[in-house]
Amino acid sequence: MTLPTLPSLRRSAAAAALLSLLCMAGGVQAQAADALPPKATAALSMAVDGTQRTPANRARDGARHPLETLAFFGIRPNSTVIEIAPGGGWYTEILAPYLHDHGRLYAAHEPADGTPGQQRARTAFRDKLARDPKVYGRVVLGTMPTSAFTDIRPPGGADAVLTFRNIHNWIEDGHFDESLRAFYDVLKPGGVLGVEEHRAPAGTSLARVIASGYVPQDFVIERAKAAGFELAGSSEVNANPRDTKEHANGVWSLPPTLRGGEVDRAKYQAIGESDRMTLKFVKPRRPSH
Repeated sequence: MTLPTLPSLRRSAAAAALLSLLCMAGGVQAQAADALPPKATAALSMAVDGTQRTPANRARDGARHPLETLAFFGIRPNSTVIEIAPGGGWYTEILAPYLHDHGRLYAAHEPADGTPGQQRARTAFRDKLARDPKVYGRVVLGTMPTSAFTDIRPPGGADAVLTFRNIHNWIEDGHFDESLRAFYDVLKPGGVLGVEEHRAPAGTSLARVIASGYVPQDFVIERAKAAGFELAGSSEVNANPRDTKEHANGVWSLPPTLRGGEVDRAKYQAIGESDRMTLKFVKPRRPSH
């Protein structure tokens, strides 16, 4: 594993003391007991600050708040975590070293026999893992769970399933409900589903969701509850009040995509990344009757 530098250790100690203050300052709507213990917060901060992360990914921390987000989800160093659709590995760069010694990370990527684009994405991710076995050697690469198939079955179930900005794609592809049921199935009782997603105004139509990439928060909560989950908390740590959600190219108008090119580029850069919901669901320890 990549060892933290002395400045990183100092920042980690400070993070452990400050994170609970951030959680109680209005950014997180959850019980204070949900915050990570100081040792786990320090370890998570070291992973966030680690040299295994690419500079381009680190540059987005101010918009994506990985320390606060993963702490809100309650991810501990000994957790068994399934990261859904990790893409190029933005969160994998943090989760892999954090879980390396005592936990386990399963990366649920695109199917190996999928479309040419899916195959390229999975191959690039697999190659990323292979380039640094000290960091990624214990990551288990598998396929996104569906009702029909999954090759990710942690013994006893996973402690957490995490998804970052994927739900709009699943709605467009028509398998959001199926995916939620599959996530429920692979979690242990009491396990957490952590969701981060671009947030649309309440009442946004399905057609607008697909066109814009923004999803109403109440819709996500409704569908997760229908799959059997209970809402354990919500956080505004990834909120962005500057985001009007009315953009020519939907959420992709904003950084990092900036699909409009030079048209209104300065305006979109000033807005920053999207306004996003951050939700924590739990699989009940006992089925409801």
